[in-house]
Amino acid sequence: MTRNDCADGVERDGMHHECGVFGIYGPGHDVARLAYFGLFTLQHRGQESAGIAVSDGGEIYLHKQMGLVNQIFDEVTLSRLRGHIAVGHVRYSTTGSSVIRNAQPMLVGDGEMSLALAHNGNLVNAGELRAKLEAQGMRFSATSDTEIIARLLFRDLACATPVEEAMCSLMARLQGAYSLALLTERELIACRDPYGLHPLCVGRLDDKSFVVASETCALHAVGAKLVREVEPGEMCIVDEDGLR
Repeated sequence: MTRNDCADGVERDGMHHECGVFGIYGPGHDVARLAYFGLFTLQHRGQESAGIAVSDGGEIYLHKQMGLVNQIFDEVTLSRLRGHIAVGHVRYSTTGSSVIRNAQPMLVGDGEMSLALAHNGNLVNAGELRAKLEAQGMRFSATSDTEIIARLLFRDLACATPVEEAMCSLMARLQGAYSLALLTERELIACRDPYGLHPLCVGRLDDKSFVVASETCALHAVGAKLVREVEPGEMCIVDEDGLR
């Protein structure tokens, strides 16, 4: 199930810049607030829009708007984002214009399951992938390659494909540079492209809580200790069984 809270934005010309991604699996922690602190620290990576998606194990809640992190989130907004898993994003346009429909995380779902994805990078085969999906009857609401990634993965997961298998299938189809942080109702997933062109690291909050972020400064902002960089071509999954 999904709940989506967005505000309209104004279209502007696209720019090229690094985006920032942040993810946390943190039972017992205020993950929305920690995601806020992480994104605030990553604000220099993107100032067009920001968003946070949170899962409570059964439903995903999303809030995203155009603007800066401290303009978008306040105490009331953060208090509504309750759960134990979160992903967040700060955006500069790379593909897709700077409008709210292209803001991230990108949430896709069908009422029975859903996922929210934050993406830094560009796909060189985005047009080809989109054309194939549209030919199969899939409709898109955004113009960025992020929605293509999200819908490709969701299609496999909706068919009950194991998450590791679905991620391997996804990464085999994507051509380009990317780092991803995403959540389902039950797990946090992160990966880097095989060339490792965009940074992503993993940190630990406690025995059951882990953080992924574009830069180590976001780990320090939430009190997490660096474990290591995510290796090129590697996926990391965090769930109730820990990090693998």
